[in-house]
Amino acid sequence: MFYNAPIATIIFAATIGLSLYTLYKNQALIGKLILHPYSLVRERRWYTLITSGMIHGDLSHLLFNMMTFYFFAFRLETIVGSVEFLIIYFGSMVLADVSTIKKNRDNPHYRSLGASGAISGVLFSAILYVPDSSIMLFFIPIGIPAPIFGLLYLAYCYYAAKKSQDLINHEAHFWGALTGVVLTVAMQPAVLPYFIERVFG
Repeated sequence: MFYNAPIATIIFAATIGLSLYTLYKNQALIGKLILHPYSLVRERRWYTLITSGMIHGDLSHLLFNMMTFYFFAFRLETIVGSVEFLIIYFGSMVLADVSTIKKNRDNPHYRSLGASGAISGVLFSAILYVPDSSIMLFFIPIGIPAPIFGLLYLAYCYYAAKKSQDLINHEAHFWGALTGVVLTVAMQPAVLPYFIERVFG
């Protein structure tokens, strides 16, 4: 896995390791790594755009994101290459939070964490390249076509954003997905007509 997708492997291991460490060993560190738009703007804590995407709110949050990462990220890196994968992942992670920062820059109480934006960017980039792939979930015993899974993923994020009372930035899923598509098409324009042909014939 490391040989074929070294960047994805490092991100996967680092995210799981840091998330578990902050959840169970050093929760005080979360306050330094979390995205806090109010202090980001005033204290120039730009590094939290990255570090907040390496930690998670709870075990289920981590599991859901890493499951999606596992099914799509490794394959995506083997298709687009390590540099392009790096751009898609961290580009989606950072740009997904722009609207959140603008909206909450004067709200000292707002904080968020999680790899939501980056995962969405990877997911939708991978769907462009392999629209005929499928994914199985624990509670659904049949494979779900990737484009449908993507739509369900966004629907869940929209619902979660409306109902959210936690530190998870569900809004970032939408902007991360859009960023992933835009970056992918910008780097490889031919993928868009390929996707349309494979899905719609």
